[in-house]
Amino acid sequence: MKFTDGYWLLREGVTATHPVEVLDVDATGGTAAGGGTLEIHAPTRPVRHRGDLLKGPVVTITAHTPMPDVIGVTLTHFEGGRPAGPVFELTGQETAARAEYDDEYATLTSGALSVRVARTGPWRVDFLAHGRVLTSSGPKGMGIIRDGTGAHYLREQLGLGVGTHVYGLGERFGPLVKNGQVVDIWNADGGTATEQAYKNVPFYLTDAGYGVFVDHPGKVSFEVGSETVSRVQFSAETQQLTYYVVHGPTPKEILRKYTALTGRPALPPAWSFGLWLSTSFTTSYDEETVTSFIDGMRERGLPLSVFHFDCFWMREFQWCDFRWDPRVFPDPEGMLARLKEKGLHVCVWINPYIAQRSPLFAEGKELGHLLRRPDGSVWQWDLWQPGMALVDFTSPAARDWYAAKLEALLAQGVDCFKTDFGERVPVDVAWADGSDPERMHNYYTHLYNRTVFEVLRKHRGEGEAVLFARSATAGGQQFPVHWGGDCEATYESMAESLRGGLSLGLSGFGYWSHDIGGFEGTPTPALFKRWLAFGLLSSHSRLHGSSTYRVPWLFDEESVDVLRLFTRLKLTLMPYLYEAARTAHAEGLPVMRAMALEFPDDPGCAHLERQYMLGPDLLVAPVFSDEGDVTYYVPEGTWTHFLSGRTVTGPRWVRERHGFSSVPLLVRPGAVIPVGAVDDRPDYAHADGVTLRAYGLERGARVTVRVGDVTFTVVREGDTLRASCGDPSAPWALAAGERVARAAAGTGSLTLEPASG
Repeated sequence: MKFTDGYWLLREGVTATHPVEVLDVDATGGTAAGGGTLEIHAPTRPVRHRGDLLKGPVVTITAHTPMPDVIGVTLTHFEGGRPAGPVFELTGQETAARAEYDDEYATLTSGALSVRVARTGPWRVDFLAHGRVLTSSGPKGMGIIRDGTGAHYLREQLGLGVGTHVYGLGERFGPLVKNGQVVDIWNADGGTATEQAYKNVPFYLTDAGYGVFVDHPGKVSFEVGSETVSRVQFSAETQQLTYYVVHGPTPKEILRKYTALTGRPALPPAWSFGLWLSTSFTTSYDEETVTSFIDGMRERGLPLSVFHFDCFWMREFQWCDFRWDPRVFPDPEGMLARLKEKGLHVCVWINPYIAQRSPLFAEGKELGHLLRRPDGSVWQWDLWQPGMALVDFTSPAARDWYAAKLEALLAQGVDCFKTDFGERVPVDVAWADGSDPERMHNYYTHLYNRTVFEVLRKHRGEGEAVLFARSATAGGQQFPVHWGGDCEATYESMAESLRGGLSLGLSGFGYWSHDIGGFEGTPTPALFKRWLAFGLLSSHSRLHGSSTYRVPWLFDEESVDVLRLFTRLKLTLMPYLYEAARTAHAEGLPVMRAMALEFPDDPGCAHLERQYMLGPDLLVAPVFSDEGDVTYYVPEGTWTHFLSGRTVTGPRWVRERHGFSSVPLLVRPGAVIPVGAVDDRPDYAHADGVTLRAYGLERGARVTVRVGDVTFTVVREGDTLRASCGDPSAPWALAAGERVARAAAGTGSLTLEPASG
């Protein structure tokens, strides 16, 4: 939100006051276990005599630390209001903080990070690490602002250094680098082609050693070098606003600390990484249709892990009643059992909306589980479902009621849920727990997805719960997986989907998927085949559309071949991919990584948004043309094409042409990629029969590779590669002590094949 009219003036009707000096400081030094805080009272006009002490406003600025290298700053104008919910659930640690002040500065230090408030001279708040200023709030940065309607905002502006790039702020489909953009943190069902987003996260990450998390679940407006071009501005309509500066220094360390604060992603089950096939959205289907798809995949050698039933598994105008449409599914338990016999997991579509015609509407109304207006009537509208209401997940009783409906489906044989929607949440309502409607708008999806995820975890067990969720906000990464929403069947939309996924990964989310082929419209055979390669080299892979089916033989026979190739490729990469998933779970680093995350010191990677790292060691550059022309950037070193063995030396740009059965998939120099022995399912014993492929290891290099519960060590000694495993009782080749493989150890790959006996 913009408040100024150029550099000198405010917009018509806007008034602004800013801290100008420190009146007094209250410093709590803390102990070895933490507790240090600063509280500063800052008048918004110079105090020249006692008469100036009678005038306001005064901003109260409090600094505290929830964990090392993270400092929170709270700005307060009026503090007399009732506490407003909801609030983000943050996790702190015991932190040895130090608060102190002298005549020049008031300082709070946590780990290597300090916040320093100047007590003399112009107003200035600096965030420093190792003596270097990371970012600052200068004169007229922090402020209390009112607009022409009387609305009251708190605003902060943090400086952008020369050459600093800003990333994150959720799943955003515009340019990956956010500099110059206006971003409103407000969940909306806007597709993938607009400035709106399904997953808004008030956190941005920079390549200058820090990230910033604004701890406000409602609407936060960011001006990223757009109103004042040398600053990131954020504002919210509130009397109190807290933000955290997170020091890395690397982007990976920033994400580790941010996700330690807001929650780490759960580890999805291995079966979820296989291929998902959907009925599509508005297509006609019954058990015969479903069976024909599944049998058609099997007959063509196309491994399938999950079958998904979209909306019309329920009767029209009754979403959601959680009852199978008896006209087309007269025997749901029998059908689900038959699908299980084929080795499939089953997903069904749900949302938090209850149509008026659903039997659950009357039930939910009577029990008080539906969201109400301030006058006590049930909130309803006709968008999406006639007369639909919204489940009030702020009520524990409503959550239990909703969960019980899902438990019945799990008892029938359903394994997971696609938690669709959750973005169009009204503000002219009264929540059961008294939450502020504006703050609840974005947060609603967190309660929705958590309710469903906890049902799955309770009944399927830890490590077996997985969603396919569309909406989210900060902390929602704890309930994976998320997909990119309604994209179109075009190359442009394929590219915007990738930008959204990379942006989400830079916002703390570990796993991400998208509708292969595009959701709206029908892809051409060429586009479908290009999207297949991209989709199968993503964290999770789903064939889904709106009004047409996505089985490959409806496009052409080559599509069948391409799908088979890349599905089986992904399944053999499961030993590698699942370790990347474990890293997402343990450290908060995404499986699909923007190049800037993996190579922060290479300026050539800062703006790259048409390629990515799949885990730490595989570079993927999707092809966005029928002809197969693709241009991508290779960082320093000699990289190896995984599929062909050709090498490319960087840093430089590369232009290639690829057929439909190929895509730039390059291995990082010095990497060892574990390749599985199974290519028809994702949930196998990844270490059994594993092959270790070593790429360009230098003399003396020592690489540790984890596969499941087993750790391998690969060492290059001269021209010899040695692989060892710490478990001599394991039943496969490289387990019995140390095995030796010899080869001309050049820049290509060497495969340490399992030995017999």
